[in-house]
Amino acid sequence: MAERSPGDPRDPLDEEAAWAEIVAGYGEQPSFPAKDGTDEQPRTDGAAGQREGKGESPAPGSFVVYAPGVGPRDWSAADASDDDFDENDEGHFTPPEPPPLPKADVTAKFAWLAVIGGPLLLVAMVILQQPVTWWVTVLGIGGFLGGFATLVARMKNDDEDGDHHLPGGGAVV
Repeated sequence: MAERSPGDPRDPLDEEAAWAEIVAGYGEQPSFPAKDGTDEQPRTDGAAGQREGKGESPAPGSFVVYAPGVGPRDWSAADASDDDFDENDEGHFTPPEPPPLPKADVTAKFAWLAVIGGPLLLVAMVILQQPVTWWVTVLGIGGFLGGFATLVARMKNDDEDGDHHLPGGGAVV
């Protein structure tokens, strides 16, 4: 007879063994330094919320309760200063100001207006419960398609740069 796997659904689940395995997997809890510099911390028993002795370790499955504003996440890094650098460091890098965006011409502005405005016109007609006539449909769909075609046709391609690089020629520095 073939052996069945331990996770076979036909076998009854041994809950006590499963809980024992989970508790054993927790291990020891780390200790965090307290505000007064000692390595011990106040602990609670989890159920009653009263303090235990400082030297005791919590029972498996219990947890530590911290007051608001204190605890392991109360730490913050020191502020950086120029004295932190040694002779090998070059200092803090400040990127240069980016160049201003190019000015859009009238054709590009109308193309973007058509790409955005066409679908917005159709959505507005549906939301306002107005009849969508043939000319509203032509204006919405045609505006979107015409504006999109204009933007794609006016895109700059790589051949306009004058540098003819082989495809897959590597990075250009």
